[in-house]
This record gives sequence, C-alpha cells and structure tokens, in this order.
Amino acid sequence: MDPFFSETSPADIQREKNKARELRYSEWWKRKRASGLCHYCQQKFPPATLTMDHLVPLVRGGKSSKGNLVPACKDCNNKKKYALPWEWEGGKDEG
Repeated sequence: MDPFFSETSPADIQREKNKARELRYSEWWKRKRASGLCHYCQQKFPPATLTMDHLVPLVRGGKSSKGNLVPACKDCNNKKKYALPWEWEGGKDEG
C-alpha cells in the first residue's frame, strides 16, 4: 500500500461523503463559495459552479469537516484528484 494513502474503509468514505452532501446545503457552504473564488487558481466563477473539494482527500484519510473543505473550480478539482495540496501546484501553468 502507498504510504500516503490511508486504510480508509468504503464505509468510512461513504459516511464522509454523506457529511459533505449535508454541508453542501448549509448556509456555511453558501457563504464559503459566495465569493466565487477557486481556492486553487484564485479565478472567479459563478458561485453555483464551484465544487466542494477536500484538501486532504477522503481516500487519504481526510474528513468532511469545515476545515478540510474548500470551493474549487471543476478544472482544478479534476486535476487535483487525490493529491494533497503540497503535492499539486494548483492553478499554475504547466510548462
């Protein structure tokens, strides 16, 4: 097993996904994404288009807690995948 991946069970991951789903409808999340800024590339987007990203991904032991959730544009969220913030140069041009 990769030392940077945790032994998170499918049940744990599903529980955290359910928590994230609940938070997505909260006033806290609506305020968090209201600026329209992607956490990674710092570009502005319509707030409703921002996705919820886990700084520490669930498969790496992250939780669906307010301190671990940030708004991200779809492009950054897709590129980041399971990386930790310091493993990925989010929003920076490659090349």
